[in-house]
Amino acid sequence: MSTSTTASVSTHILDTSAGRPAEGVAVQLAARSGQHADWQTLGGSATDADGRCKDLPALPEGTTHVRLDFDTETYFAKKQAAAQQDAPALRDSENGRPVFFPEVTITFAVVPGEHYHVPLLLNPFGYSVYRGS
Repeated sequence: MSTSTTASVSTHILDTSAGRPAEGVAVQLAARSGQHADWQTLGGSATDADGRCKDLPALPEGTTHVRLDFDTETYFAKKQAAAQQDAPALRDSENGRPVFFPEVTITFAVVPGEHYHVPLLLNPFGYSVYRGS
């Protein structure tokens, strides 16, 4: 929850290759107070069955920039392992990895008193983000 002196952040992930929420993606939250300040890792969470992180840590007073780090490689590796039980996996022939983007990092500016909902639309070979409501 944001206050007049802090901002707040929430996120969710939709796996657009499956058309459903991405469950179990680890998300780390970091913040800094100023463009040139050092990043402070605040903690993390994992997405629930609805693809949402409902328990991200609160932002400290004075936060001006936020960074969300999503562990997409582990998510897609688990998804691929489950698919291999039924059929051979499709792989990126260039590097043999199950996902082209092993992690996604989103950095954005915040102002006190605002809430920032930042959804991630994800598939093995691309992603998109936006400021939601």
